[in-house]
Amino acid sequence: MSLLTVASRPRIGTIGPGWTGTIAQWWVLTVRLIRPSWRNGELVTAVLAPVVFTLGFYVPLNLVMSGYGHGLSSYAQFLLPMIVMQAVAFCATSAAFRAATDARDGLTVRFGALPMPAAVPLAARITAALYRAVVSLAMALVCGRLIGAEFYGSAWDTVGFVAFSVLVTVALCLGADLIGSVTGNPEAITQVLVFPQVILGLVSTGLAPASQFPSWLQGFARNQPVSQFVYGLRALAGDSSGNAGVVGWAVLGPGLAWAVGMVLVFGALGAVVAMRRSG
Repeated sequence: MSLLTVASRPRIGTIGPGWTGTIAQWWVLTVRLIRPSWRNGELVTAVLAPVVFTLGFYVPLNLVMSGYGHGLSSYAQFLLPMIVMQAVAFCATSAAFRAATDARDGLTVRFGALPMPAAVPLAARITAALYRAVVSLAMALVCGRLIGAEFYGSAWDTVGFVAFSVLVTVALCLGADLIGSVTGNPEAITQVLVFPQVILGLVSTGLAPASQFPSWLQGFARNQPVSQFVYGLRALAGDSSGNAGVVGWAVLGPGLAWAVGMVLVFGALGAVVAMRRSG
């Protein structure tokens, strides 16, 4: 008998109070979201997104950026954090789509009428999004390795790279889930998210150094959140040239501040939306 079969047996409305019941409710709702990903294409998208992004940007830009200069030993090393960020962005879009679908189908209202904490469905959606993100992150690292990117720091720096990536994933997925829950329109959610994704992705230091942008745009390109995430990941990955940045508060602090701030703000707003619907 499979674990999923055993875990999916409890009926949400009949689980008793306490932490045991809450964890069981969270697990059942999480399995509800993870199980279909094997057949609805979500896992395929999680795997293919980093591949497509790597081919789409590394192949045409490698020679160009190597000629203009990027400051590191290779463009693959420079591009690695942005491959990870693109993988995370696709997972966030999927999280928004799932939240919008549940809102449209009335599931969030039904869950609110059941004897469970209001935050349980939100926690289940974020957990399922993290499941897809871990798959996509692993594929992003494989893609980076295939084009020549490596980890030059200590084992703790590598662990920090993965942990920072997961933290950014949680932050973006919470924001995307909030947008999806509020709009309740799965068909429009991709259009809602594509604009900030394109602007913050292309006008960032993930594809080119800030010095390659027009002078009037360099400040934005250097200081916006995606660039700060990239700076942190690039420092944690390291480089043989020693130009990836020093792992310390000066480099990691802004990105961590953005990520933690987004988690707190989006998490609180998501909980408020969930409680209002359960009320």
